[in-house]
Amino acid sequence: IDAALPFWRDALKLDLSHIEDINEQEALVAFLPLENSEIELVQPTTKDSGIAKFLEKRGEGIHHLCMQVDDLEACLDHLRNNQIRLINDQPMQGAGGSQIAFIHPESASGVLIELYELAE
Repeated sequence: IDAALPFWRDALKLDLSHIEDINEQEALVAFLPLENSEIELVQPTTKDSGIAKFLEKRGEGIHHLCMQVDDLEACLDHLRNNQIRLINDQPMQGAGGSQIAFIHPESASGVLIELYELAE
């Protein structure tokens, strides 16, 4: 995060809203909001987390795309019914109390996709 912030915050002039430690994901996440979306800079907090393994295998770059859904449980049911491979069959805790789940890249042309439902 410290190495990436000069580009995203200083060169592109995006505001850093906050950095959150997400224990369940073994990651620190820096949030840089845009008009209707945000950039998240993700840093592993352990050497054996999924994010650490991704960085070791592929290096820096885009890790995943994230899309907000209104009803995560219903969305996961719909995906399962359409034979979409999921990494998470059930929602798990995400940043800011949101619920998240990931679609396996094998079902999305090699792209890891995160779905999230905002906390109320």
